[in-house]
Amino acid sequence: MNIFENYLKSILENINHHYKELGINKIENYKGINLEKPPSNFDCDISSNVVLILAKQNKCNPITLGNNIKKLLEKNIKDFKDIEIAGPGFLNISLKNDAITLIINNILKKNEKFGSQKDSKNYNIEFVSANPTGPMHVGHCRGAVFGDTLSNLLKFNGNKVTKEYYINDYGGQIRNFLKSVYLRIREIKYNEKFPNDKSLYPGEYISEIADSIQKKRKSEFKNFDDEYEFLHKEALNLSMKMIKSDLSMLGISHDNFISEKSIVESKTLDKAINLLKKTNYVDEGYLDPPKGEEIKNWKKTKRLLFKSTLFGDDSDRALQKNDGSWTYFANDIAYHFNKVSRNYDKLINILGADHTGYIKRIESAVKALSQNKTILECKVCQLVKLFKNGEPFKMSKRAGDFISVNDLLSEVNKDSIRFMMLNRSNDVELDFDFDKVLEKSKDNPVYYVQYCHARIQSLLRSTNNTSLKKKIVKIDKDFNKYEREILRKIFEWPKIVRISSNKCEPHRIPFYLYELATLFHSYWSKGNEDEKYKFIKNGKISNNNILTIISLLLLVLKNGMGILNVSLPDKM
Repeated sequence: MNIFENYLKSILENINHHYKELGINKIENYKGINLEKPPSNFDCDISSNVVLILAKQNKCNPITLGNNIKKLLEKNIKDFKDIEIAGPGFLNISLKNDAITLIINNILKKNEKFGSQKDSKNYNIEFVSANPTGPMHVGHCRGAVFGDTLSNLLKFNGNKVTKEYYINDYGGQIRNFLKSVYLRIREIKYNEKFPNDKSLYPGEYISEIADSIQKKRKSEFKNFDDEYEFLHKEALNLSMKMIKSDLSMLGISHDNFISEKSIVESKTLDKAINLLKKTNYVDEGYLDPPKGEEIKNWKKTKRLLFKSTLFGDDSDRALQKNDGSWTYFANDIAYHFNKVSRNYDKLINILGADHTGYIKRIESAVKALSQNKTILECKVCQLVKLFKNGEPFKMSKRAGDFISVNDLLSEVNKDSIRFMMLNRSNDVELDFDFDKVLEKSKDNPVYYVQYCHARIQSLLRSTNNTSLKKKIVKIDKDFNKYEREILRKIFEWPKIVRISSNKCEPHRIPFYLYELATLFHSYWSKGNEDEKYKFIKNGKISNNNILTIISLLLLVLKNGMGILNVSLPDKM
């Protein structure tokens, strides 16, 4: 139940039905007109800028128009108790207790579905997709949590979501990884020195993989090419086990794992290229030389090009290298052709910070492959910077040259990582401060939200209260100003869910939960200062209003933290 959408609809319908009496034009363009939770310094339940917008559109006095709209709404919308006109044209509206009672009962009735939307789309969300050349690093962690939480959010709204991992198990990097494993096997078996080669992988985990493989296969490992297929199968299997283990510790599992090698070997690319040729999106041509620098060895070579400029890209994109082999982008086209063929309503790719320049071409390719029927949206997760004791966190020895998810999990728990990785919008860099995450204070958002739940559970235990409110017949007395502020925040939950889902911005959920928890803790503290605000009197919860607030808070905390996949402990 989104009261903001419902009441805005009623307001606009009333205005449009009586627009002639109001002396204005009928509303044709609703852009910019909204209904919001008011700032805390206004003592009202909902606030709309409708008068401000309509006064500008009709070039009339906002005070006069506001008074006329006020009279109209007070007469026709029975839920409105009082309407005040503020500033240049805002309607600040207070709701009647009967209306609040109805809203609360509807929330309690929906229970675990409170806030969810009635959607039924079919999504494919591809995230992590780290090269299977070793354990996950922190750079993957943010995208992993983002993709998993976005999936949970869309599922909460009734959508079907396939969580997919694209295994980049083909190409030069994989060959270098397998060569590293092979040379470590030689080191173990024959005491040969591992080469000092920057193209190889130096991490200790390579030795662990090598040791496991050489114990399994009784072979002299004399020739890398002869062992390549065996190493490809065994080493990548062990590497993916590490990655899946890391993901599992973060509370993440995928539905599909798609191999790039299998896509290449299935000739899917040939089918995709033939389709793009038929629709004139692929043709032979020449690329311009790279801009802004001298390229000594660059030469003009005719090759297959994808015409991404037809979709707004700044240049067409090569599908072949100088030697005629396929580019990484070409294989990506094949993979997305495979996705398109599975008939999803929408594709979402979660990308790392270094893939920003790649977005336009792959979005263009999906438009071309699906004839504009399938939408691909790419979301980029920017870098995470780790700090401990005021200093950058040291690199992992086991991983070689990066900080692994295992390193992170050895310092803080899964709940803290998931919550804090969403504590800023995905498109800005994130500072992850270990000291702050381990604090038991308001400055640690995940602790503060979890402590809100633990405090409520403690309250229920101390009063032997086992049954929460499932319905209220009427409000015992007016909610006080602190309760009213919490209620207004709770009423905002469906709107937060809708915006978060529509914009693919799950970071709005932890922001909201932290603000809600802060309101509760402030109210709790007020009881220590003033007897009339105490939650417990004579061993019992003071009144039904407090019990109602607690019931609603627990419901929203459960739904919100469920989306984040962060626990709600009963004791802390």
